[in-house]
Amino acid sequence: MASFKGTYEHSLDDKGRVAFPSKLRKSLHPEANERFTLLRGLEPCLYLYPQDEWERVEEKLNRVNSFSREGRTVKRNFLRFAEDIVLDKQHRLPLPPALMDWASIKGRAVFIGSGERIEIWAPDQLKAFDDELSQNDFDALFERVMGGNEGQGFSSGSQNESTP
Repeated sequence: MASFKGTYEHSLDDKGRVAFPSKLRKSLHPEANERFTLLRGLEPCLYLYPQDEWERVEEKLNRVNSFSREGRTVKRNFLRFAEDIVLDKQHRLPLPPALMDWASIKGRAVFIGSGERIEIWAPDQLKAFDDELSQNDFDALFERVMGGNEGQGFSSGSQNESTP
């Protein structure tokens, strides 16, 4: 399983191509073959899955009940804007205009490693999203998600924690 991390900002060229960050490229498994699936994210960003990770996502989607309204709706709205893309010889990704428009990406793009996938944001959209989340809100969220009930999870330096 790939593990992407870090933040990288790059310019787009006139044709909507953006350099794929070299540090993220080094995290690609050979099975990905420099092929990706790009689609709308759940926030105002794009999700970029390497081919090998996308196959795992498709396995999960194939288990969704297509005979239920919820199942059909989730599959339809998650997959309808998915596009398969390939790095070119200069290691650039072609971003489709419709997806760029949806994520408000113009001129520059921010790549964020997010574990098994990469998020691509417009810098101003990312800033607005980050500005909505205070550090105290993030600390509490992080503790709920990562800390468990024992309170011995990852520490982010919250003042409410007692330190040994």
